[in-house]
Amino acid sequence: MRLLFTILFVTATCLGQESKEFKLYKKLYPNANSVTLNKNTTITIELNDGNIDITQEFLEEDLYLSEGASYASKRALSFSSFFELEKVEASSFVFSNGKYKEFEVTDFKEKDELDDSFYDDSKSLNFIFPNLKKGAKSVLKYTENVKNPRFLSPFYFGDFSPIVNNKVTIVADKGIEMSFKEFNTDHLNIDFKKQEKRGANIYTWELNNIDEYEIESNAPSYKTIFPHIVPIITSYQYKNESENLAQNVSDLYNWYYSLVKDVNQEEVDENLVKLVEDLTANKASDLEKVKAIYYWTQKNIKYIAFEYALGGFIPRQANEVYQKKYGDCKDNSSILYKMLEIADLKGDLTWIGTRKIPYTYSEVPTPIVDNHMILSYTDSNNKTYFLDATGRYVAIDYPTSFIQGKEALIANGPSDFIVKKVPVVPAEKNAVIDTAYVKLENEHILGTSKTEISGYNKIDTFHYLEDKTTDEKIKSFYNTRLRKGSNKFLIQSFKETNKYDYEKNFVIDYEFSINDYAKKLGNEIYLNLNFIKDLSSYKTDKDRKNAIEYEHKNYFSYTTYLKIPEGYSVDYIPENVDLSNDYLSSNITYSVKDNEITYHHSFKLDFITLDLEQQKDVNALIKNIEKAFKEVIILKKI
Repeated sequence: MRLLFTILFVTATCLGQESKEFKLYKKLYPNANSVTLNKNTTITIELNDGNIDITQEFLEEDLYLSEGASYASKRALSFSSFFELEKVEASSFVFSNGKYKEFEVTDFKEKDELDDSFYDDSKSLNFIFPNLKKGAKSVLKYTENVKNPRFLSPFYFGDFSPIVNNKVTIVADKGIEMSFKEFNTDHLNIDFKKQEKRGANIYTWELNNIDEYEIESNAPSYKTIFPHIVPIITSYQYKNESENLAQNVSDLYNWYYSLVKDVNQEEVDENLVKLVEDLTANKASDLEKVKAIYYWTQKNIKYIAFEYALGGFIPRQANEVYQKKYGDCKDNSSILYKMLEIADLKGDLTWIGTRKIPYTYSEVPTPIVDNHMILSYTDSNNKTYFLDATGRYVAIDYPTSFIQGKEALIANGPSDFIVKKVPVVPAEKNAVIDTAYVKLENEHILGTSKTEISGYNKIDTFHYLEDKTTDEKIKSFYNTRLRKGSNKFLIQSFKETNKYDYEKNFVIDYEFSINDYAKKLGNEIYLNLNFIKDLSSYKTDKDRKNAIEYEHKNYFSYTTYLKIPEGYSVDYIPENVDLSNDYLSSNITYSVKDNEITYHHSFKLDFITLDLEQQKDVNALIKNIEKAFKEVIILKKI
């Protein structure tokens, strides 16, 4: 009886340590690890003698609903020369004996944010919330000064945990004109108000009870998913005149051009001149000269991002890049520009955003629209090549995969520019074409095969192979990459052709075996010639919540020639299958001629991103193709 009383007492005591708000939100969000009770942002924009001063104040209050609360203890706030941290306050609140007890954070450590391939002036302020546990809360307050008015950041109405109250307030002097671009907000009932008070315009957005967004593999950037608003200072009044800041793309370009106009004005290094002369000697056309320079840069200038303040926007001198043999995307563009100029060719500095950034230049004419620089070259037929020397093994007629479909802002002098969309590379140019000749020995498959790889698939393969430095490691890689039939697939020998070549297709010829693959039953042999069923990997979960994104479009073609064993004839071959929709096409065919069966399967993945409805269409088609994957041929003893 005493034991039962003790158990009941302890249980009651534990339950008594849970606050009312914990019980409420644990019931509302039973699967959430935490909930943000309040997320408040106040942005103050003041005009002082022609300068725009911006202060951002942040408050975030989180309640932890699971035993994993301690994993959220470590926090870091990023800052740089563009975003200066001023005042930071952080505390944990632990519920005990009917009330919360505060534990202040007292130890803040500043850290440079860098690694082997990246350096900029970004720093982080690191700290730990003490005593975080299930039922505890954390409160974080900090103030940030935005040093350049073009760098106002988006504010988001959503996160990977629920938000009870999300409020954003902008207080802007009346001499400051603003616009607000909304993204992914159509389905939300955000409460927006605008007031005029004491010489300022006050804008307020508020949204309550926002469900969490799910983290899913291969989802597009959170900027594509989360509801958010981009605030833009379009112009301001100074001495009774209006000064444009970000009214349109021209304003952005004029600022960008002011940062690059003085680059590469110094006398060029004579060794760089000699290099360009050697590279372009005996080249039959201007395009061949551009190729030689472009491929040399990819091979010889190591990519290291290095940014400090406006240095993050200004390319270094080509001489410096050449001498050091490293640089970031702007530096690579700088040396390409100069090398083409030495060869009497014209390249154009080009700003562009990767696919992580979902905005167009007309939508958001501020620096948050892009995060990358390349060089454009336009030939006499007005075809533009987008040269990104931060990549490796990238042929001249391929953009780097992460800028496909994006707008490029191409410089064309002090006040002129071109906005041009980067093409998406057709699926057929990213091909894997496999041709195999096989025969049966008892129940084993013996064969030879040739796999030809092009486009982005070739580039990806080269990247994988870079650290495979022995035949054993390479063979192990190919046993996985080229697998057919079952996990008993084994390569005996292989030969590589055009390895690391920029323009020619990569070819692997190999001999292989698949033990115990066919099935003999009496006088019959059953054999599934669908050796490769990787199309199934493109089927998505039916409960998926977000779009799915791939690096590029794809085309695959698999042909197998089976020698019919002596003393056997074909008793059954499956029917041909030909299925397609707007995103996927697939066909499987069988034919018999003389003593050989020919199997062919090709499929084209004509998409990079699929929304939820498109995923359903693709899934339905793949399910039908998977039925064909189960089909077998039957050989019968004569």
